[in-house]
Amino acid sequence: MSLNIRPVAAADLHRVNDLLLLDAGQRQRSDPGLWKPKQDARGAVAEAITDALRNETPPFRQRWLAAEAGERIVGLAHTIRLPVPPIYAGEFGAPGLIMDDGALAEDAPPGTAEILLDAAEADLVESGAGVLLASSIIGGAWERALPSRGYTPLTLYFTRSDLPATAQLPSVRHAVETDIASIVSLSAINLRILSDLDGFWRPHTEAGPRFGNWMKRSLTLADRDMLVSEVEGEIAGYAISQPATALHFPPAHDISRVGFIDDFFHREFENPSGADRRGQAAAELLLAAEAALAERGDEAVLIVCPAAWTSKRSLLEATGHRVASTWHIKGRDGKAPPAQRR
Repeated sequence: MSLNIRPVAAADLHRVNDLLLLDAGQRQRSDPGLWKPKQDARGAVAEAITDALRNETPPFRQRWLAAEAGERIVGLAHTIRLPVPPIYAGEFGAPGLIMDDGALAEDAPPGTAEILLDAAEADLVESGAGVLLASSIIGGAWERALPSRGYTPLTLYFTRSDLPATAQLPSVRHAVETDIASIVSLSAINLRILSDLDGFWRPHTEAGPRFGNWMKRSLTLADRDMLVSEVEGEIAGYAISQPATALHFPPAHDISRVGFIDDFFHREFENPSGADRRGQAAAELLLAAEAALAERGDEAVLIVCPAAWTSKRSLLEATGHRVASTWHIKGRDGKAPPAQRR
């Protein structure tokens, strides 16, 4: 049976809602701690889809695509133009991202995922995206289809739901304003490593001042904990525990008890291909960051880790974390040209 790919319309809301709730149920069964559903999941999905279809001044460009077989919607894809964080150069503009909140019907015809991915790519390239990204969860709609479409892992999102109790570690303390300069210096090392791993992360020329200003503001925000690790009297690492955001969760899911750790660096994994075995300070910093989330009532965490950063991955795996989702990049090895030239 041939498929028709078209933009989702307001008249599709009920059918779209059913398919996304099916996906939400599958996620919940795979990891109840991470993918907890909202109390009114159906209403939340309807509100999100309606806003995407009707908002004339959205914060970023997005589109929902439907795959029809006859009169049935058997698949959905969601594309966005991802805003570039201010510390990165963003040489090719806002990347195009195929979100992992797309869904397939259980009886979708063979090849539906691949056809939807092709349509989502075409939509993003038409919108002017110079780099293509795609997100997939373990066991999700896109996981098996992405490698055959030339995507390779770029960023891993690790999770765990058994967050540790309060951790009092002499090497870790809360950051204060006089620590900002040291944190910015460590961030510069972090950004250099990221850029070496893949040019996608090339830093902005003003990355240092911009990051420093953000760190100063972060110290005033009551919803997060900024921690530093001291080794032999010097700050050797930093971590920020904060609330999760909707970017990594479909609208059906309750993120009020999920924490997020993105800014996390320690000199013990400054060598990206192998950890520094001299101590356990990086593991203690991670433990303290997760304990801070637990103290705030969080039940699960997502932690960002570049796929090519072996030493950082090794730490997360050794401390009981597992990959929940992966962001992939299209046709790049860190130096390849942007997606528009493929």
